[in-house]
Amino acid sequence: MIETSELERGCFVGRIWRPEVGGPAVAVLRGGRVIDITSKRTPTMRDLLELDDPAAFARSAEGEDIGSLGEIIAASTEDALRAGKAHLLAPCDLQAIKACGVTFARSMIERVIEERAAGDASRAAAIRERVGAIIGDSLRSLKPGSEEAARVKAALIEEGMWSQYLEVGIGPDAEVFTKAQPMSSVGWGAAVGLHPISHWNNPEPEIVLAVDSAGRVKGASLGNDVNLRDVEGRSALLLGKAKDNNASCSIGPFIRLFDDHFGIDDVRRAELKLRVEGTDGFVLDGSSSMAEISRDPLDLVAQTCGRHHQYPDGFMLFLGTLFAPIEDRDTPGQGFTHKTGDIVSITNQRIGTLRNVVRLSTGCPEWTFGAAALMRNLSQRGLL
Repeated sequence: MIETSELERGCFVGRIWRPEVGGPAVAVLRGGRVIDITSKRTPTMRDLLELDDPAAFARSAEGEDIGSLGEIIAASTEDALRAGKAHLLAPCDLQAIKACGVTFARSMIERVIEERAAGDASRAAAIRERVGAIIGDSLRSLKPGSEEAARVKAALIEEGMWSQYLEVGIGPDAEVFTKAQPMSSVGWGAAVGLHPISHWNNPEPEIVLAVDSAGRVKGASLGNDVNLRDVEGRSALLLGKAKDNNASCSIGPFIRLFDDHFGIDDVRRAELKLRVEGTDGFVLDGSSSMAEISRDPLDLVAQTCGRHHQYPDGFMLFLGTLFAPIEDRDTPGQGFTHKTGDIVSITNQRIGTLRNVVRLSTGCPEWTFGAAALMRNLSQRGLL
């Protein structure tokens, strides 16, 4: 899950479900062991991230050893979860779950294609060829909001190819939307959900920043911003329906806190690997390089949080993806789409691997433990 050398150098924090207390624990990894550091000072991950130096606190805080990382991982798979043992949760709790879209030129072009195809996968190949002939690689070096970007915009309008996705891709304002509700994200090993109305969809491997209430980035995790290409392609006004469904957001396995060994420059250089393994023997490998992002991660944070919008419990911010699969899975010209049972693995050598199995959102466990349940549980445990 996490390379041994990085596990030894880094400070990894997360959340573990503890059945004996009927609620979650804030935990840190130490020497391959999972240590519960939940306390009145840090009853939630939100509280830990609000500290000026959460890594220093997590490294030195007293806690309870609740098992090896291997044991917790083994209890966190879809089948093992039914046994009710301590298992991994998404590492965030009260934070808002925000996401930035269209932050990479290649994926921006795919959004244009979705829009032009009106969600019909069979039309995508022909539209991709036409858009590519007009746009080519001209967008890759553009700085969003620049005079050059404005000239490209004018040229595209003249060609009749302007799109709302190009507006947020090369215009001054980034796309920032609410991906999921606080407490609703799933973690490593859990099922991720596809809305049953979708027939053209894909995973989106992303870096997810953990940001405190003052807009300070405290660490980074991995995320799967499950994407319904046909739903959003029919209308951008269906973005909420395309993005926010039961189990449609996965974050984990842990948050790697910023310290002397890991910081925002490591995020800027991060390489993500994706593998999709189907029960039908299908395998898809992909990647996403943060070096190709069109907007700096700190610019995306500033466009999310500031005098214009506050987040008193902090937020998790998906930074977008370069990955947009076009390989045919079954029928020629139909491109890639998920099948239930797919195993999705997202890997970064310095943050770890996030692994989930794909189901319909109606077949995933219902989300029942929200903010009110968390507050009641923490109160019963004497932590509030």
